[in-house]
Amino acid sequence: MTPSQKLLAKMGLKDPEINEPASTTPVQENSRRSFFKKSTLGGIALGSSFLCTPIEDIIAQTTGGVKRFGAPSDLKITDVRYAVTTVLGRTAIIRIDTNQGIYGLGEVRDGADERYALMLKSRILGLNPCNVEMIFKVIKQFGGQARQAGGVCGVEMALWDICGKAYNVPAWQLLGGRYRDSIRMYADTPEASSPEEQRKLIKFRTEDQGYSWLKMDVSIGELLKIPGTLVNANAWLSERKTLQQWGGSNYMAYSNTLHPFTQIQITDKGLDELAKIVDTARSMIGYDIPLSTDHYGHFDLNNGIRLGRALEKYRLAWLEDIVSWEYTDQWKTMSDALETPTLTGEDIFLLKNFKPLIDAHAVDIVHPDLASSGGLLETKRIGDYAEEHGIAMAMHQAGTPVSFMANVHCAAATQNFLALEHHSVDLPWWESMVKTTDGRKLITKGYANVPLTAPGLGIELNDDVVKQHLHASDKSYFAPTPQWNDKRSHDRIFS
Repeated sequence: MTPSQKLLAKMGLKDPEINEPASTTPVQENSRRSFFKKSTLGGIALGSSFLCTPIEDIIAQTTGGVKRFGAPSDLKITDVRYAVTTVLGRTAIIRIDTNQGIYGLGEVRDGADERYALMLKSRILGLNPCNVEMIFKVIKQFGGQARQAGGVCGVEMALWDICGKAYNVPAWQLLGGRYRDSIRMYADTPEASSPEEQRKLIKFRTEDQGYSWLKMDVSIGELLKIPGTLVNANAWLSERKTLQQWGGSNYMAYSNTLHPFTQIQITDKGLDELAKIVDTARSMIGYDIPLSTDHYGHFDLNNGIRLGRALEKYRLAWLEDIVSWEYTDQWKTMSDALETPTLTGEDIFLLKNFKPLIDAHAVDIVHPDLASSGGLLETKRIGDYAEEHGIAMAMHQAGTPVSFMANVHCAAATQNFLALEHHSVDLPWWESMVKTTDGRKLITKGYANVPLTAPGLGIELNDDVVKQHLHASDKSYFAPTPQWNDKRSHDRIFS
């Protein structure tokens, strides 16, 4: 036997050029296929020259392709690139490249500027991407609340993708292991123009797609055309005659005014009308399916309590973001006054900013968005800290399949997890933006499938599909970004 044949024999494998007996067992056959498959992943095509190679060279070659047993300690970040998609209006995917050909995918939160991530490039070039926590501590000072954290979180996602690929394990394994093999999701269900349209949206989600948890909007915008339902609303109407709660550059608009400062009130008639909207949804889905609510508009905690009580009989899964997350005392007041669980957190960056809400038991459920909260590890820490205080964690997600998969890994590794939001149920091309590296489906009947063996995040981009959905303002596709290479400031925040 040649040295390479002896090596294969020690592994319990056969030389493919030697005729195998017909009695080869399935275990032996699977092992042989697995060996050559992994060797191919390493970038080496097995041939006759390979079988004559010394053992040391065989090991070096078959493990040198980074996808399996690369050289993690020698990895270096060499570039940060991006592509801007039309998902949720404008969502950027980033790619971090390394000196070993391996790269990681991350995402800047929906509606955020890709430059939040690009400005971090000069801070991380040349660093080892497997030192995820160290790099996070270097860059987290450049993150802020909500979408201002998008760059930091996008980089963190990509680092875990690289690290998982380098060590050939799924990202959840690097977070300490998993609690579940599939991730329950809740489907965002937007307001509809009529009960008939609402019925179609719900039917598509529950019957066609198999979702077993829904979330709906219950907005005071629905009351504008109904006399006697709102007090002081007309003073806040936008140019489009709406009470839109998301605003642009008009910082004096209702949409950019904090909840306690509008003095909009809902009348009893208005509360009855909003209750009818929820009643219609409940009559369509029944009580077997949890129903959450969101996007009420900007009014104060007193009206939040009145609305919560008006909806109490519908046994909602939660009331979300009634007021801004930073008002801990107000959240405590509302939570104590209501039976329905309260929830906030999608705009909070870092565990330290969740702690006041958790310590005071001001909410019943925390709701981080991994693309704002700090990434995979920080979000797991948030969940773990909430768990110690008897508080559950749901997860907000409104992005591409890249951040979606980052959430899936974090949810798998966090015990007190409830459900993950899916905001793109109505986009037929959304799932095809990526290919899973282990052949699994992304979603099966309202549950995300956890990659049990696929390294990193377990996905690669489907370039053709992503290119079809690039944002009109920037059609570049992961082009080099040398203009972001240079660091031009001293960043340390202590003397």
